[in-house]
Amino acid sequence: MMKALVLYEPGHASVETIPDAARADEEVLLEVRMVGLCGSDLNSYRGKNPLVRFPRIPGHEVAATIVEGNAAWPALAVGTNVTLSPYRSCGKCASCLRRRPNACQFNETLGVHRDGALTEYISIPAENLYPANLSLKELCLVEPLTDGFHAFARGRVTSGDTVAVFGCGSVGLGAIAAASFRGAKVIGIDLDDAKLRIAERAGAAQAINSHDKPLHERFLDMTGGRGPDVIVEAIGLPQTFRAAVEDVAFARQSRLHRLCERTD
Repeated sequence: MMKALVLYEPGHASVETIPDAARADEEVLLEVRMVGLCGSDLNSYRGKNPLVRFPRIPGHEVAATIVEGNAAWPALAVGTNVTLSPYRSCGKCASCLRRRPNACQFNETLGVHRDGALTEYISIPAENLYPANLSLKELCLVEPLTDGFHAFARGRVTSGDTVAVFGCGSVGLGAIAAASFRGAKVIGIDLDDAKLRIAERAGAAQAINSHDKPLHERFLDMTGGRGPDVIVEAIGLPQTFRAAVEDVAFARQSRLHRLCERTD
């Protein structure tokens, strides 16, 4: 038996004893070392995540160590530290057949549609594991930061672009770092000055507290009246979605990307 944090319903969480995790043929057994708490986990607890099914063990930003390997995957040796992709696609829907399993129609996300990693051990498909020479804290950051990198890639950002990022949490920081690394001019927008300072360290050329300064006029001033070439929306609120659509430059694209995962 092992311990796990179980959400029974909104506002009701408890540490419980549950059966030990068992490794299936295509899986690898992991000892969970550290888990990051995502906004979707908090929304599940608050009852604001419409996709979660209760009872549910949350947690999908994971650092773990392999304790039982899989002969078909010799690179995933016992003792290796890994992070993981929390998505499980069906392999049969239109998105999967177009090699877009991240947009699977029947996707199941760890901690939302199926039990997550806030437990002692968990068994995960070997193909979803990623070993890396990173610290445990860094491994926990891989999933949310790469979500922001994915938004950057979908936005087809170039070095000549001005990119505005709404929300400077971990997803937004991933987009800021990726766009800055590519040479784009990046504008970070948030209501929290501490987050804006981190955004500048991650590569934002300018940081705007939207509570203090009207965005539309600032965008026009910064871009010669055109608006940002690409906008990454990493908050998930109706008003920021609308602002992204309205403020992006004509004939360009507004990358509307929900906080953390597109499934949560």
